[in-house]
Amino acid sequence: MADEAQETREISRDEAQKLIDDGAQLVDVRAGHEWDAGHIAGAAHLPLDELAGRTGELDPERPVILYCRGGSRCEMATEALTEAGFDAAKLTEGIVGWSAAGLPLEPDGGYVAESGEAAAILEARKKASQG
Repeated sequence: MADEAQETREISRDEAQKLIDDGAQLVDVRAGHEWDAGHIAGAAHLPLDELAGRTGELDPERPVILYCRGGSRCEMATEALTEAGFDAAKLTEGIVGWSAAGLPLEPDGGYVAESGEAAAILEARKKASQG
């Protein structure tokens, strides 16, 4: 178990990509509407509010890189997984920084959605009007 006083480990996009290439797990802890709008290729979607019940989906033998929109949700998730014995780190600047650096999102045309309940409602209306 990790020391509770330990600072949350944070890694750069370059370091994250190297770890992913070496077999690390990439986890998006954002809400469903944010995931649907756009996410990093190869990521698993484990929303923060479901993470505790779904840690069995993660391999404890492989590092875990977590991201959200900007950092607070993945910081909580990183702390929780670290305390549970995982080698966990959060992605610096989250998906906002990833996208701003010109790195790709899925699906094609994906974008970084706003977080929050109001944003989810607006996203749903936007999707309905396009369908």
